[in-house]
Amino acid sequence: MPLSQHPLFKALQQSAQHLPSLAEHFAGNRQRVQQLTFHLGDNLLVDISRQQVCTSVLQQLCELARQMNLPKAIAGLFTDNNFNPTEQRAVLHTALRMPAGATLEHKGVNVIPSVHAELARIRHFCQQVHTGKWCGYSGQPIQDVVNIGIGGSDLGPAMVCEALTPYCTTGIRTHFVSNIDPAHLATTLEPLNPATTLFVVSSKSFGTDETMSNAIAARKWLLNDCGDDSLVQLHFVAVSTNHQKVVEFGIAAENMFTFWDWVGGRFSLWSAIGLPIALAVGFERFEALLAGAHTMDEHLRTTPFEQNIPVLLALLTIWNHNILGHASEGVFPYSQLMHRFPAFLQQLNMESNGKSVMLDGTPVSHATGPIVWGDVGSNSQHAFFQLLHQGTTVVPAEFIGFVNSPYDFPAHRHKLLANMLAQAEALAFGKSAADVEAGLKAEGLSEQRISELLPSKVMPGNRPSTVILCKELTPHTLGSLIALYEHKTFVQGVLWGVNSFDQWGVELGKKLASGLVDTLAGKSNATAHSAATQNLVKQIVDWKAPEGEQ
Repeated sequence: MPLSQHPLFKALQQSAQHLPSLAEHFAGNRQRVQQLTFHLGDNLLVDISRQQVCTSVLQQLCELARQMNLPKAIAGLFTDNNFNPTEQRAVLHTALRMPAGATLEHKGVNVIPSVHAELARIRHFCQQVHTGKWCGYSGQPIQDVVNIGIGGSDLGPAMVCEALTPYCTTGIRTHFVSNIDPAHLATTLEPLNPATTLFVVSSKSFGTDETMSNAIAARKWLLNDCGDDSLVQLHFVAVSTNHQKVVEFGIAAENMFTFWDWVGGRFSLWSAIGLPIALAVGFERFEALLAGAHTMDEHLRTTPFEQNIPVLLALLTIWNHNILGHASEGVFPYSQLMHRFPAFLQQLNMESNGKSVMLDGTPVSHATGPIVWGDVGSNSQHAFFQLLHQGTTVVPAEFIGFVNSPYDFPAHRHKLLANMLAQAEALAFGKSAADVEAGLKAEGLSEQRISELLPSKVMPGNRPSTVILCKELTPHTLGSLIALYEHKTFVQGVLWGVNSFDQWGVELGKKLASGLVDTLAGKSNATAHSAATQNLVKQIVDWKAPEGEQ
């Protein structure tokens, strides 16, 4: 039964017709904060007390999830499954962070030994690089690692390496190139020494156009310096499933790290795709990242829905998006190290659940993936929080904060956390006209000036938010946070009845682009395309500088 047709969904719609304000919720229930705050161990707290729900609504949402077979779906995430039917693939990324003695069978074979065999290869390679046993063509050790990939082969590892900057103590500097814009590759390579640079080319098919174009250009950059094709294998390794294409590129077969077709790109940083992470922070800390994710896996698998953090966050999206009609979600980490986290979540959620057909191919009858966006605090406050506080669009917000910092600026840290708490408070409770008027009178303003300013200074409040508070940003904590959002995305997809693990929507543009490349190079005409495209092609050709003059 589609979500929108379920009797409990209709009952929730009725409940939403008579919502108390957040101020009324708090005034009427002194236990609200305790009832709506949840813990994972002693390092992570989730406070949903400022969401426009009460315990009875949460119970209805949890019962809706049970009746829509969410318990069975969660169990399936830890066993063989067919969660990606359009590509005829299982979805088993939870296997990537299971301990060595675990069992998860796929087509009758336990995949855990092969996962740990690949992890052992990554460990050995990291040891070689970190100890200087792996050297470039000049005999010097590697100093810089450049990951070349796009999408899931870039966003996850890049985000984690930035977030774990204080743990990047291996002496290896990591860089990430994803964009086909030549500026990305050129500016990354400019300060590097080819003799001490290692490239990690990450592509499941080893045929992704952006990735391979950048990889070929990087190989040329290396050869311009060393002049010997045989030396490429000292400076290039691959993460792929396509052995033949890797070898044809010039990478030695033994320097290809692999993963499996049951690992989706945006869920792959736990696999060999995470090789740059292990090189940056060390393999033991990469293992801690995996362990943190496994902790959240076990929480999802074993915790009743009423205390299950990823399930509750997913259900809040159902409530905010499908019942209350809020079309987007804002994610605001109050940590500069988490600068790339909102972008990572955009791909994770929007590529997964931006779907308009259900698993059986019928059109959906309800809203699916919300627009996910955000930036770091406190920068966000000086950029777009005006809209959050007084705009006509309500944006449910998720604040992520860390109590302790590896950097010794305690006053900064206190101000950062104070700003996060203040924003959640202001969104929830706002400032009434009476309070504004009293404040302006205290400033000694005239009645006329108060009358002029009053409407502009009222804050309506009643804007929902969640606060996720962590003790410290460690590899283990980060692993748990990422897995939390993976599972939130999965649960949403189950309830919406969509395939969260394919991404056919990106294919059409890629195919059209491949044909237009020849057109822009003058090898074909643009008559197969729309009049608008033909006109732009003509203008590009007219303006294009001759080869060698760009």
